[in-house]
Amino acid sequence: MRLLFLGDVMGRAGRAAVTERLAGLRKAWALDFVVVNGENATNGAGLSADHAKLLLDAGADVLTLGDHAFDQKDMLRFAETEPRIIRPINFSKAAPGRGARVFAAPGGRKVLVAQVLGQVFMKRPFDDPFSAIEPVLKNAPLGAQVNAALVDMHCEATSEKMAMGHWCDGRASVVVGTHTHVPTADAMILPRGTAYQSDAGMCGDYDSVIGMDKAEPLNRFITGMPKGRFEPAAGPATLSGLFVRTDDATGRALEVAMVREGGRLSPSGPATT
Repeated sequence: MRLLFLGDVMGRAGRAAVTERLAGLRKAWALDFVVVNGENATNGAGLSADHAKLLLDAGADVLTLGDHAFDQKDMLRFAETEPRIIRPINFSKAAPGRGARVFAAPGGRKVLVAQVLGQVFMKRPFDDPFSAIEPVLKNAPLGAQVNAALVDMHCEATSEKMAMGHWCDGRASVVVGTHTHVPTADAMILPRGTAYQSDAGMCGDYDSVIGMDKAEPLNRFITGMPKGRFEPAAGPATLSGLFVRTDDATGRALEVAMVREGGRLSPSGPATT
């Protein structure tokens, strides 16, 4: 199976990059399944129902969220009615929606998509991510219940993301980090066959401070005082993410490649099409 994961969509520029480029990438790379992290797509803070529909219509099969999952209040209702929205599995037990689901893919294949929040350096405590993901992987084993499984590990610390990658190695096809908006250069296949990258980066304007227009972040770092609101940068956006090719029988990764399409970062993608 040919999978694409795109990192945090950041504001209008990120949405435009997805809507303008994703359909072409699906065709050019013969993609079977696409997962997009959309939690910053609406003005850099959460995802509205309208913008979720936009990203799904653009070619995403599933949208994952994050710690800003419900910053846009209409997502509280939309997550209950739209099965293609996946919020963190270890969020509040009262949260709407689901943190993991098995989806249909072409050819009768099945894909598990799950998201989990880390604990290290996060602004508020969440339930233990390792014990939260364990029953999900146990109930949907690779090569039996599902042909592929993708885990979006949404957190700050690269060490925690790496630990999750090794915890899931051999039980997930892909473990990919989100949240920091900065792509890491460590895409690899772990010893038991799980594709891994510490952070996919963002789909947004990289002439920015993690996707925000530079002026206000610089002002706050330099003076220690707020002067205005953070606003998403509006320049040309780069699609950042991870391409993974898996074996349908075992669910293990056969190929992994970082994706950098358009905008300010060098283009890259799968070695084969």
